[in-house]
Amino acid sequence: MTFSIRGRSLAGGFATATLVVGLTAGIASAETTIRFGHVDPAEWQTSKKGAAAQIFKNIVEGESDMTVEVYPAGALGNESELVQQAQEGITPVVMVSGAMSKICSVAQVLDIPYTFASATQAWTVLDGSFGQELGDYCLEKTGLRTLAYGETGFRNFTNNSHPIKTPEDMKGLKFRVQPIPLYVEMVKGLGGEPTPIAWTELPTALSTGVVDGQENPVGVIYNNNLHKLQKYLTLDGHVYAADFLLINDDFFQSLSPENQAILARAAKVAGTMGRAIQQFNTAEGVTKVSAEGMEVYAPTAEDLAKFREAAQPAVKTWLAGELGGDAGWIEKLDAAVANADN
Repeated sequence: MTFSIRGRSLAGGFATATLVVGLTAGIASAETTIRFGHVDPAEWQTSKKGAAAQIFKNIVEGESDMTVEVYPAGALGNESELVQQAQEGITPVVMVSGAMSKICSVAQVLDIPYTFASATQAWTVLDGSFGQELGDYCLEKTGLRTLAYGETGFRNFTNNSHPIKTPEDMKGLKFRVQPIPLYVEMVKGLGGEPTPIAWTELPTALSTGVVDGQENPVGVIYNNNLHKLQKYLTLDGHVYAADFLLINDDFFQSLSPENQAILARAAKVAGTMGRAIQQFNTAEGVTKVSAEGMEVYAPTAEDLAKFREAAQPAVKTWLAGELGGDAGWIEKLDAAVANADN
């Protein structure tokens, strides 16, 4: 039967909430209904989170009697609201990106610019011991278990003035950045002028010249027609953004070992599927923006070294101050990347 547990006190001092859990002989059974929320479109052929959610649902329902209800496109709220719902157990499974660092500050280390040289290098780090340790640490802090890592992709600079091939080319240019201090410090370090602007105001800011440029993954640039407002794209890949496929651990522990294994396996496939869709979107996006008139520049290894040397010191200094006693995570990530290279 399907059973609703109300007013349950969650571990870690989280708010009480309603958990929809199927019970048989005292444990979660095959009739469990799982809510899965994310903010991307539902179309699995083009949406990274949409694809991840669909394959997760297919595997879980195909290998058990559990049911997965997917709520895409922000139907249940923005990422911060989804994370809160997951912590409260209302929506036990969510897939988010930037919201993770708001509840587990050490996740910000993944945003240190020019850390990852390639997507495959990032996958090696996140799917290895570093990713496991990061997930365990964030579980303790938030009550949310990281089942798998997906991908939002590498972020790149665009502008309307001239091609950006080295940090010197960024001087005097105003760049829209997310209202996140780490991104402000990054653009400052590169010599540009960071201007925090809300996403909804970005098209107007670009078209009216309030800012000269912005930074986003190629798929986001193309799908939101930002390439029609910008002339130049530099594929510097300054930040690799990961998706976190999370589950309320109180809920997870209520499941049978067999069902836990099914969810864990489905999540791994879901993360891989999301990465694959994002890789396709990026490759296709570069081709499309170029065909539609955007000038695309891919920096050389020497160019990227200059970007790294300009941006990392300021960001690492700021982040070390923010993390305080947890600043050692910066060195942990550097060591994991170096080990991945070997």
